[in-house]
Amino acid sequence: MSVVRPFRGLRPSRDFAEKIASPPYDVLDSREARDLVKDNPLSFLRVVKPEVDLAPEVSLYSDEVYQQGARNLRRLMEDGLMVQDGKPCFYFYRQIMGDHSQTGLVASVSAEDYDNNIIKKHEFTRKEKEEDRIRHIETQNAQCGPVFLTYPDLGDLDEIQKSVCAGEPEYDFTADDGIQHTFWVVSDREISGRISGLFTNEVPFLYVADGHHRSASGAIIAKRRKDANSGHTGCEEYNYFLAVIFPKSQMKILAYNRAVQDLKDRTPQQFIEEVSKRFSVEKTGTKEPSKSQEFSMYLDSDWYTIMPLAGTFQGNDPVKSLDASILQENLLNPVLGVENPRTAAHIKFVGGIRGTAELEKLVDSGKYAVAFSMYPTSVDQLIAVADSGNVMPPKSTWFEPKLRSGLVVHAL
Repeated sequence: MSVVRPFRGLRPSRDFAEKIASPPYDVLDSREARDLVKDNPLSFLRVVKPEVDLAPEVSLYSDEVYQQGARNLRRLMEDGLMVQDGKPCFYFYRQIMGDHSQTGLVASVSAEDYDNNIIKKHEFTRKEKEEDRIRHIETQNAQCGPVFLTYPDLGDLDEIQKSVCAGEPEYDFTADDGIQHTFWVVSDREISGRISGLFTNEVPFLYVADGHHRSASGAIIAKRRKDANSGHTGCEEYNYFLAVIFPKSQMKILAYNRAVQDLKDRTPQQFIEEVSKRFSVEKTGTKEPSKSQEFSMYLDSDWYTIMPLAGTFQGNDPVKSLDASILQENLLNPVLGVENPRTAAHIKFVGGIRGTAELEKLVDSGKYAVAFSMYPTSVDQLIAVADSGNVMPPKSTWFEPKLRSGLVVHAL
């Protein structure tokens, strides 16, 4: 069963939460991050993306970058802008984006559960990205960016959340992108005990939705510190990492769309003829598919609906039946030469938050030849893949809204 614990959160004083809270490190490039922080000296991007305070020519992976992030975190603490809670707490964190609302439990979760696959994954991680997160955490002695987890809904926990969130929040603000962020502190020991007990007794598995590199780095640090500590007890903070845990019914997954630069020396008509060997192709003007196993394709200023022909994929396989797998195995690889989507230079992945207008812009510019609007992967599909012990194709899920960094930090 899942081990979920309260912790002494390091977090902004109430008057500074809106200024400090920032987008996560991995949704912005360095240029975009520099633009965001130029008028905000308190932005937590200076902690999670500290190259913003250094010259552009400085390597993102230089010791100077990691040390700068640690200095910026210490400065927030020394100036009294971030203070650690005096006792372990849980926290509830609500985000509202348009008509979508989701409320998650902020907690520390077990690195041992991660190693034992009680916290299940659906993506491979890359060693260089793991090492980057490890260096950030080790230099700061803190986990500053939460992992995004999900679990099957639990009615009793929903009732606790509703009761807590009926009270006055600690933070409540709307960010520049229009997303509202509301945050409650759960300091009552009896309530915390009930929450921990519910996960221990009724939630056999947690699932990584977003943040595979953050969770992997947390588990690696736990092992390294355990091995180096002759007095290890298992209760040390390094045995746990920071997470926000959402019930699956509240999760919102957007499409992760694709654009490819060339048709491999084919005319648009020749390309359609080749695609028609494995898909039905109809010019419909429809920009977004209405169901799984349906795709919208933008080519030569027109939108087409394409659907895989019978027998072209394994419908009973949790990975091969995914839309991302169907498109990859039946079109992107054999027709457009995208053999490895992780490394291919001529494919671009476009988060669904940017909409189909971004796909039209790419193709109409002439820099890309064709684009595909995908139907979003469901949470049930994600869980089925994780339960099978397999991984999804790259760029299968795009979660929105993104969790803000800096609302609470797990100090080690």
